[in-house]
Amino acid sequence: MAQLELLKASIRNTGASLVFIAAQRRGGIFAPEKYLAEHPISFPFLLDEDRVVTKQYGVYHRIGLDAYDIARPATFVIRADGTVAYIYVGSSQFDRAPVEDLIDAVLSTRDRERRSR
Repeated sequence: MAQLELLKASIRNTGASLVFIAAQRRGGIFAPEKYLAEHPISFPFLLDEDRVVTKQYGVYHRIGLDAYDIARPATFVIRADGTVAYIYVGSSQFDRAPVEDLIDAVLSTRDRERRSR
C-alpha cells in the first residue's frame, strides 16, 4: 500500500482507481485500524472480515507456513467493463506484484479502452 500511495498521482493520471482489500478482522491481531491511523491512504480500503471477497477472487489462503486464514497478496487490474486485464498472486506473504508491471498493465488497459471508443 505504501508504494502505491507514493504513486497515487501517477495512477490517477492514468484514469485508474485503487481499492485495497485486506482479509483481516477489525480489532484483530494485525490491528488494521491502528495501521491505517498511522499510515493514512487516499484510496478506499475494505476489511474482508469474513473472507467472502478473497474467496471469490481465488486468493484465500487457509493455512501455510507464513499464513493462517488470510489472503495471498494479490493485485488485479479490472477494466471498466468488468473484465480482468492483469492478475498477480504472490507465492508468499512477502511476494507482491512489481509496481512497474502494475503501472504497465494499467496503461495498457487505458490505451485499449481508448482505442475501442
